Amino acid sequence: MISKGCEQCAEGGKMVLFVYGYCDQRDCFYCPLGENRKNVDTVYANEREVESDEDVLTEAHRMDALGTSITGGEPQESLDRTCHYLSLLKDEFGEDHHTHLYTGIPGGRENMRRLSEAGLDEIRFHPPLEQWGDLHGTEWEDILYIAREEGLTPAFEIPGIRAEPEFLEFLDEGAADFCNINEFEMSDGNYRRMQEEGFELREGHMSAVDSPKEEILDVMGDHDGVYFCTSVFKDAAQHRRRLKRMARNIRREFDEVTDDGTLVYGKTWVTEKRLQELGVPDQYYTVKSDHVELAWWLLEEMVDEGDLGEGEIVEQYPTVDGTVVERTPLA
Repeated sequence: MISKGCEQCAEGGKMVLFVYGYCDQRDCFYCPLGENRKNVDTVYANEREVESDEDVLTEAHRMDALGTSITGGEPQESLDRTCHYLSLLKDEFGEDHHTHLYTGIPGGRENMRRLSEAGLDEIRFHPPLEQWGDLHGTEWEDILYIAREEGLTPAFEIPGIRAEPEFLEFLDEGAADFCNINEFEMSDGNYRRMQEEGFELREGHMSAVDSPKEEILDVMGDHDGVYFCTSVFKDAAQHRRRLKRMARNIRREFDEVTDDGTLVYGKTWVTEKRLQELGVPDQYYTVKSDHVELAWWLLEEMVDEGDLGEGEIVEQYPTVDGTVVERTPLA
């Protein structure tokens, strides 16, 4: 089973809204947050640092977002802020803008009520690892039913550390709608702690950990309510599709969108008058303060034929910072 939130994420249509970097669960050795996100009070919409509500809406429009995932840190520890952004997004995009939230604490009925009223659709709980197998009869069982009573879709989202049949029991009992299992990964933020716990990277992988994936799938993988999200899919598919969605939405007429979701164009240091003398149509170039950007294939052709002296082909991400991936000189 794949939830609506996951469907949108797989399409690259989910904006990631990081609302709060602090979290009381300080002993999670597998926490992937890097230094720029951990224990900070800064909001990020995708990679954009947020300074105003308009930044959030601009980023969502920039990628034509179908929905938003709320993450942290712990979003429930900054509940006023979290609810504010949920309401902001629903007011702007309507009820069809699907929202889900990741949390590592139960939160209680009042939090569930406030989140639901603000526009949250789906809540994904991540109980502490040391409690796995003993969740029945605790606040973790209670909160699943409370969340549903308050109008939310309750679910689990856990790292693929080990197989745990108790999560299947919650699904069979109707307490949770689904359980997502994320392939266990190392990141810049957790690799030292992961190694201290005895985990190593799987051979031939950039981030996937050598963990009991096959055992997890044998025990849990056949259940209709379980979805195993691989690191390859998250990195290669979800992220790339989000970039491609953004690139197609913001591209100029002369920009080329690559299969990796980057934009490619030409850059040269001539006057607009010179381009007009060469008969370049207006829609094929944009004048900047100290250079001109134009169709890369047109620039390459003009440099090859000696009409222009030099230039370069630029490939960059469609993100707000426009990080350049590669520059190829032409002369």
